Amino acid sequence: MERKEFIKKGVVATALAYVQAAFGNPAKAAARLANTGYRGVEGVLSPTNTHMVGNGFKVMNFFPNGKGFEERMSPFFLLDFNAQVDYPPSEISRGVGVHPHRGIETITFAYKGAVEHHDSKGNHGIIGPGDIQWMTAGGGVLHKEYQEQSFIKGGGAFEMLQLWINLPQKHKMVPAKYQSIIHDHKPKIDLHNDMGTIYVVAGEYRGVKGIAKTYSPVNMYDIHFNGHADFTFSLPANYNSGILVIDGSVVVNGHDVDENHYVQLKNEKGEIHIKAKEKGILLVLSGEPLNEPYVSYGPFVMNTKEEISQAIEDYNAGKFGFLKD
Repeated sequence: MERKEFIKKGVVATALAYVQAAFGNPAKAAARLANTGYRGVEGVLSPTNTHMVGNGFKVMNFFPNGKGFEERMSPFFLLDFNAQVDYPPSEISRGVGVHPHRGIETITFAYKGAVEHHDSKGNHGIIGPGDIQWMTAGGGVLHKEYQEQSFIKGGGAFEMLQLWINLPQKHKMVPAKYQSIIHDHKPKIDLHNDMGTIYVVAGEYRGVKGIAKTYSPVNMYDIHFNGHADFTFSLPANYNSGILVIDGSVVVNGHDVDENHYVQLKNEKGEIHIKAKEKGILLVLSGEPLNEPYVSYGPFVMNTKEEISQAIEDYNAGKFGFLKD
């Protein structure tokens, strides 16, 4: 999904200052977790900055937000969530037209409804509930994504998420590619006592390897839990980690987290304890920070302003390929 704001290179100090301002006094949260052995919760972000992307995606943005917070979740760069919207039947196509990307991977999760994808490398896919479209833009690609035609004609509940992962400098210009991930093909672990299922999208969970191929160390879990779920897991202490509550509500390490809210975890050792308040879905994101400079401009995320200028020049010269709108 195209974003048109320019976000300058973030700095850790700015990010931490924003976190403290957004989340309040961190000492109070730390006191609640004292002697529990749980990983600290930096804070809980409420939905904000809801806007339309194209005419088919009504998203709430968690990051980036122009205040350096994207530095805090490197290598993840953008998190847009289209909470459930109920669409009436229509004959009008809804989505995002042809646009370019370079230097990142864009990952679209379908929870309700169906999304279709085309790109300038000839890739095409349709995803429904539980499926994922994973596009590596690399050196450059054009793509478009839109609500699938039979869904538009029939209408119904629509719930989607898009995530951008910043590519490391040495992989910025890899050839573009596309991974279509079907829900039934995701490696999984069933929690005991019928508490739910953890689908391993990327990385590893208790020896189970994820299905997606990544260019930097990332753990990504799609967790579907039942109302009586009560379980723990851990993530590398140095990885930037967060949890988005897609549906339902939970308690994360003593913090009540409602539907459509995002939990930022501290970079420290400790278990992550999830206690369900009702049935739902979580997306867990955890990745090793890139610790590299970056510059973004709309759909491009590179390491220098010169590389951004080159991306624009290459796009205008047709080097990203061609795709009909």
